[in-house]
Amino acid sequence: MTKFKSFTLQSPRKLPVIVLADVSGSMEGNGKIQALNRAIASMIDSFGEEEDVRAEIHVAVITFGGGQAKIHIPMQPAEDIEWQDMQAIGRTPMGDAFRVAQQMLEDRTIIASRDYHPTIVLVSDGIPTDDWFGNLNDLITSERASKALRLSMAIGAEADNEPLKTFLQNQHPEIPVFRADEANQIKQFFRYVTMTVSHRSRSINPNIISVPNFNDFDEDLYF
Repeated sequence: MTKFKSFTLQSPRKLPVIVLADVSGSMEGNGKIQALNRAIASMIDSFGEEEDVRAEIHVAVITFGGGQAKIHIPMQPAEDIEWQDMQAIGRTPMGDAFRVAQQMLEDRTIIASRDYHPTIVLVSDGIPTDDWFGNLNDLITSERASKALRLSMAIGAEADNEPLKTFLQNQHPEIPVFRADEANQIKQFFRYVTMTVSHRSRSINPNIISVPNFNDFDEDLYF
């Protein structure tokens, strides 16, 4: 009788995406929070349709508005997420969002050692109302965030570019702070994030993070 060795089929490695979303009161104006909700929900739906045995896209959403940052969507497979709209309220505790993001990145029960390098996306339309610099420095110099692809977008003319630019430090200098002066441009930015992450998930080695090629995108991006 032929004997076969038993084996365990290993699950795909996570490709984590963490969105840090400004939900302060100023996001209520000009349809910004509605556009952001639609854009993130569409991105998650697209990720859920990806079929690749190498990488499974997982998404978490951290919101910052009011008194503190909160985990709006815990890290989970994109295909399992039932989106709940974010609500805009209060101040802009961006620094607290950096703290929560670092805790999530360092928790091996959420992102295991074998998982792929994450993508972290920061979106804001205003000026941080807390002490953001220390927490941001801790985040971007941490082992996992320093290996992540980090993308940021300023919404409207009132957005403070300094934390958004600092968030991108120690990456390739060609990665800019994107800008959305209209609600429709929020959708375009997240379509670009979708394309970039999906391309990584299908690549031979999703841990290799190259400079995003803006010319491959079929819509105008603003930065």
